[in-house]
Amino acid sequence: MCAEGIEPPQTVAEALRMMDAALDFLNGPGLRGLEAAGLGSVLESLAGLGGKVAAARAAALSRFDAARGYAADGHGSTVSWLAARARTTRQAASAEVRQMRQFSAHPVIAAAVAAGDLSGSWAAQIAGWSRRLPADWRDDIDKLLVDTASAGASLEDLAVVAQAAYEKWRSQQPDPDDPDDGSDDRYLKLATTIDGAGRINGNLSPECAASVQAVLETLGKKTGPDDDRTEAQRYHDALQLACQLLLRADLAPDRAGADAHLDGVISLAHLLRLPGATELEEAWLAALAGQPGYLAGKDAEVVACDAVMHPVVTSSPDIAVVDQMIGIVLAYLDEAGYGDEDPGTGTAGEGTATATVRSKALSPEAWQALRYAIARLAIDLVSGPDRLASILRRGLLDAPYTSKSVVLDVGVSSGIPGHIRRAVQLRARGCCEWPGCEKKAVYCDVHHLRHQADGGSTSVTNCVLLCQYHHDVCIHRHGWRLTLHPDATTTAYGPCGQVIHSHSPPGGPAPP
Repeated sequence: MCAEGIEPPQTVAEALRMMDAALDFLNGPGLRGLEAAGLGSVLESLAGLGGKVAAARAAALSRFDAARGYAADGHGSTVSWLAARARTTRQAASAEVRQMRQFSAHPVIAAAVAAGDLSGSWAAQIAGWSRRLPADWRDDIDKLLVDTASAGASLEDLAVVAQAAYEKWRSQQPDPDDPDDGSDDRYLKLATTIDGAGRINGNLSPECAASVQAVLETLGKKTGPDDDRTEAQRYHDALQLACQLLLRADLAPDRAGADAHLDGVISLAHLLRLPGATELEEAWLAALAGQPGYLAGKDAEVVACDAVMHPVVTSSPDIAVVDQMIGIVLAYLDEAGYGDEDPGTGTAGEGTATATVRSKALSPEAWQALRYAIARLAIDLVSGPDRLASILRRGLLDAPYTSKSVVLDVGVSSGIPGHIRRAVQLRARGCCEWPGCEKKAVYCDVHHLRHQADGGSTSVTNCVLLCQYHHDVCIHRHGWRLTLHPDATTTAYGPCGQVIHSHSPPGGPAPP
C-alpha cells in the first residue's frame, strides 16, 4: 500500500532510487529540523520500515539462494557471497541467511513483517516458539500469534499463548514412557556381498531417524547446477561423507590406544637466531657453492605427552629481501657493462635486451611477477631434504626434532602422502585456500594445481587445500583456475573472465 498522494514506483530500480533519496533526506536535513518531542513517532515509523526492508531483502535473498546466484561469482554459498560482495562479516551474513530461511519456513510471519505489523525481533521470537511444532500446526499457530500481537498483546502474553499451543500438541502425542513406543524394536543391519557392496536394513527410533534425516538433508544437497544425481544417490553419498568426516576429525573412539599427533612448529627466522646457526649456514652455503602451529608452556607439555611428534619448520617470504636480490642482479649487470654499445660496430652488445628492460620502469604487475618468480626460487633453495632448513633443525635442536626431513616433493603419486598433506594444511591455516572460503580442512581435499596427467608433481608448491565445492564444481566442472603465490595467497580466474583475489591486487609504483 502506498502513502496517499504518492505515485507507486513502476520498476525495482525506480523503487530503490526512491528509497535511496528518502534515506538521504532523513540522514541529512530531514531529522535535524525536528524537535525531540516529535522523534518518537519517527522512530516508530522507522521500526516498521526496517521490518519491510528486511522482508524485501529476505525475499530477494531467497530467490538468489534458490537459483544459486552465488556460483557465477565463484562462491560456494550465499553466506560466502554476502561476506565477500556485501562487505559484511561472516557472522552477520549467516544471521541474514538464517532470517531468510526463517521467513521461508514461516510465510505468515514474513507477510506480517512485510506489512509492517510485526518487528523483525518479534518475528524471530515467534518463529522460534512455533518451530517446535509440526508443520501442519505451524501456520495456524503463527497466525494466532500474529493476530494476538496485532491486537496489542505484549511479548510475555505471546509467550503464554505459544506455550499453551505447544502443551496442547504434546498432550495429543503418545506417552514417551509407554513401553510400546517402539524403541525396543530398534535395530540396524549391514549386509555385504562378496564384492564388498552393502545393503542396510533397520528400524530406527524417532530420535535416531531425526538425526539421520538431518545429516542426509545437510550433506545431501546438490553441489551445483550440473549435479544430476538423484535424491537417493545424493543421500547415499551424504552417508558416506558423514562417515568420512567422523573419521577425518578423529571423533571416532580411539582404537588400541592410538596416540595423538602434534606438530611442533618453529620458524626459520627463529632457527637462524639460535647460537651456532651462522656457522651452519656458512658451511651449508659453502658446500652448496662447491656442487654442480602452536603451543607453548604447560599446554604444550600436556598435549605432547605420549604424542607422535612431527617437527615442522616454517617461514614467510620477506619481499624486501627479494627486492634486494633484484637490486644485486641489476647492479651486477650495470657493472659488467651488459647493454653497452660495441665500439667496433656501433651496435648494442649481447646484453641489449637486458639493458632495454632495465632502462624502463617496470609496471607494478611486472615487478610483482618478478618478485614471485625469485621468491619461488628462494623458497626452493632453502626447503627440502638436506637444504638449509633441514641443516639448521638437525644441527641446533635436540631429539626427537633432529630426524631427517620428510620429502615434500614426491613427483607422481597415486595419493597424497601424509607429510605433504600436513604441510599444505599448515600453509592453508586449516581452511580452504579458495579466495574468501573458510571451510575447515576436514571438508577439504588436496588438489594439484597442475594436474598429474599434465606433468604436475605431488609437492607442496603444486598442491592446495580446496573444499568439495571449489574443487569438484568450480575447478573440475566450471573450468575455474587457481594460482598459488609464494606468500601463500591465491587468485582464482573464472571461465568468463572473473578474477577473485585472497589479497589486494598489486598496485602503486614499483619499488626503486
